[in-house]
Amino acid sequence: RPMREERGVGAFEGGASEGLRGELDERDVDPDPFVQLAAWLDEAHAAQPVGWDAAVLATSLHDVPSARAVILRGLDDRGLVFYTDRSSRKGRELTANPRAAIVLMWPTLERQVRVDGDVSQISDEESDAYFATRPRGSTLSAWASNQSEVIDSRSQLEEAVREVEERFADGPVPRPPRWGGYRVQPKEIEFWQGRPDRLHDRLRYCRAANGGWVIERLSP
Repeated sequence: RPMREERGVGAFEGGASEGLRGELDERDVDPDPFVQLAAWLDEAHAAQPVGWDAAVLATSLHDVPSARAVILRGLDDRGLVFYTDRSSRKGRELTANPRAAIVLMWPTLERQVRVDGDVSQISDEESDAYFATRPRGSTLSAWASNQSEVIDSRSQLEEAVREVEERFADGPVPRPPRWGGYRVQPKEIEFWQGRPDRLHDRLRYCRAANGGWVIERLSP
């Protein structure tokens, strides 16, 4: 599934205004968590146009966790997709330990989704297709920046961009070999809906042995 590009955070602070946005009932959710997540993403896009597709990605290396925000760029029945420099810290950690957790949060709707699963690199063809849709400035920056590496100054980075601009002139900018996409293949997906008096709704989808999904309600 391709991705489309006021309230305060009362539900996440435990304030008196919490839990006024809805409920989450086992009888109403879709049995397929990807369908349910797609529906929530559509509602988040309508309610929270800025940041609706932002996700916190957590990885780890030698039991030391690290987290950062990424943009969710794809969703289908295979998993959730994001793109990055594979030589970056998260890329190196995913190479060594291909497991990750993702959190999406929409304070406007008092909702949160947690995803845990295995991670794999997507195909070069998929990465090429997405890279070709990016603004030219972003494609040039992908070549100029060695993500997560120490640099002396911003001027060093800007000079690297100028060199890349000269290199490609007015021609197409191909995808850097080190840059590409990852797919998080969920083993668990938890949907959280704020409710009054901290009695929030939490439904967790777990992979069953037959490949289907089991829905469990969790205590808030």
